Amino acid sequence: MTKADFLKTPFADPVDIPAPQLSGPKRFFNRELSWLAFNWRVLEEAENPAVPPLERVRFVSISATNLDEFYTVRVAGLRELAREGHMTPAADGLTPSEQLERINENARRLLAAQQTAWTRLRKEMEEEGIEQLVRSRLTRTDKAHLEAHFLSQVFPVLSPLAIDPAHPFPFIPNTGFCLALQLTREADRVSRQALLPIPAQVDRFISLPSEGRTHRFLPLEDLLIMHLGSLFPGYRLDGHCAFRVLRDSDLEVEEEAEDLVREFEVALKRRRRGEVIRMKMTAGAPKALRDTITRELNVTGDEVVEVKGLLGLADLKELVLDSRPDLLWPSFTPRVPERVQDHDGNMFEAIKQKDMLLHHPYETFDMVIRFLAQAARDPNVLAIKQTLYRTSKDSPIVTALCEAAEDGKSVTALVELKARFDEAANIQQSRKLERSGAHVVYGFTNYKTHAKISTVVRREGDRLVTYTHYGTGNYHPITAKIYTDLSFFTCDAALGRDATKVFNYLSGYARPAVLENLAISPHTLKPRLLELIAREAELAREGKPAEIWAKMNSLIEPEVIDALYAASQAGVKISLVIRGICGIRPGIKGLSENIRVKSIVGRFLEHSRIVCFGNGTGLPSKRAKVFISSADWMGRNLNRRVETLVEICNATVKAQIVGQIMAANMADEAQSWLLRPDGSFERPAAREGQSLFNCHRFFMEYPSLSGRGSAGAADVPELAHSKD
Repeated sequence: MTKADFLKTPFADPVDIPAPQLSGPKRFFNRELSWLAFNWRVLEEAENPAVPPLERVRFVSISATNLDEFYTVRVAGLRELAREGHMTPAADGLTPSEQLERINENARRLLAAQQTAWTRLRKEMEEEGIEQLVRSRLTRTDKAHLEAHFLSQVFPVLSPLAIDPAHPFPFIPNTGFCLALQLTREADRVSRQALLPIPAQVDRFISLPSEGRTHRFLPLEDLLIMHLGSLFPGYRLDGHCAFRVLRDSDLEVEEEAEDLVREFEVALKRRRRGEVIRMKMTAGAPKALRDTITRELNVTGDEVVEVKGLLGLADLKELVLDSRPDLLWPSFTPRVPERVQDHDGNMFEAIKQKDMLLHHPYETFDMVIRFLAQAARDPNVLAIKQTLYRTSKDSPIVTALCEAAEDGKSVTALVELKARFDEAANIQQSRKLERSGAHVVYGFTNYKTHAKISTVVRREGDRLVTYTHYGTGNYHPITAKIYTDLSFFTCDAALGRDATKVFNYLSGYARPAVLENLAISPHTLKPRLLELIAREAELAREGKPAEIWAKMNSLIEPEVIDALYAASQAGVKISLVIRGICGIRPGIKGLSENIRVKSIVGRFLEHSRIVCFGNGTGLPSKRAKVFISSADWMGRNLNRRVETLVEICNATVKAQIVGQIMAANMADEAQSWLLRPDGSFERPAAREGQSLFNCHRFFMEYPSLSGRGSAGAADVPELAHSKD
């Protein structure tokens, strides 16, 4: 394949809708329902025969984890609005109460579909030698092994809890998983209720001895039921059920807190104790137990979901076994860029030769770590500045920054405490950095700092050179193995000055007066986008080629969507790759007939943010204006966060983004879902005798254009060549 199919494919015939909807709320899709549609696509991968079996199990787990987080954050917020009587509609016209009703109906169907997917996969796993056992199928040898495991590995961490006037109903934390028990004391036939919290510190699935390539597991809750006699001696089990709790996990922080770190620590404790917003319970629970649990947890009937199947499907990730590579994706080793190898691993020499864009995970994220580690040890490096939104627990980047500070270099780290669900980890990292002597700043209380920037100031002869890294993803070496993101390295002086001004803004609150090659939110990024979209529309009205390609995780900001609608009406051809939430309605006559949208869900999580403007020549083109960004097109990113939009001027990097990365994303069919005007998604059908193009496979096979070296300069294809 030498040319992207989308370049030859006309836009679909537009659909007519009533004229009033062209300017009313119905021109937008609902944010929350659009997110649920994305999670349906994730779950669909569990049914995709092209995906290896254990990877399909992983997709069920991811879908379950996603839905839990959605409820603890988004649904919790909507429920609070509805309870306070807020009637202000969202952009699509739905009030909080109306959204909750539709969300709950959709989510219940999704939960049932997750159980159906797991039931099918469980049977397929058994055929492959991976079996989830039930108590009735255990042998005497199995029971002996399990008893020894229970006594040595489980019993010491259990805390059985009676429920009676002397023992009030205990607190169950967020995502807490419990067995509820109806017991009778055999001596006097007194009935009691009790809880047995299932400890998260113990594996959910217990491995039993097996032979060869077989693997057998028993769920932990079954092991506990088998050994209740050790926990409640003298009692008979009359009935039981399992339940799992989700609590409101949004944080509230006082804006004027004198000690921001301490305030976040207090807020994290409040999160753990937030109100229950949803409880899943095994179907057929004894009525007395169900009544006690719902009363004590203060949950209403519509907040209880009865589950016929396995509670806590997120734990299925434990069954994705590295020991069965035949059931996983084929192994893949990220590449080290040839240009870095040409310079014996020296990142500064490689960057000095020419700007370099790495496409993760296809090019290893270790290059970002190497960039900072070499800076830490280089006697010519004077200063390092770094943003940290999300990173790993034992972050090699934080280690490098600490090493640099301890070596006497000036190190400034912007740590974002408000990175949801990573707040505790970021507090820990900030204290580690402070102990090493780094300057740690926390940015703004009312804005999250989501920009991904590193700068290294290095003395070279009689001048100082600033080396800069701009990224679309987080400085997280673990997620970088599965997220697709871009890392742009440059020693361009203007881009270095821009990065320094952004750091000064974050540490000193002084908004940059002039940025040479950068736009930042919440100040100039959205106006710059709107200006570029309007410029493309003006070119179309002048009869010139006009085209926009964009790729991101989410598109929901109404002003940007309306600008895209206006551009479409002016004749601009707009092709969007939106992985998740999408509020724009494509393919509607008179509104969006020149807009098409696809979502790519596959082996890697699409995470990079890119936008290309034809600039009077259409796409692909050497004259295109090309940008990478840390920001999705959402209200929070454009109006309430510090984000970057970086223009790419290097010709090779531009060709890589437009002719290789974006062209392959547009051409993908194997992992793509096409958004229809009614909000539904459909997959392209395979043509007889032809395989569908897979962009992830393409990127695994071919190195990045800008990272090529002397050895492979002629071997890197562009999928779509420039029109000029």
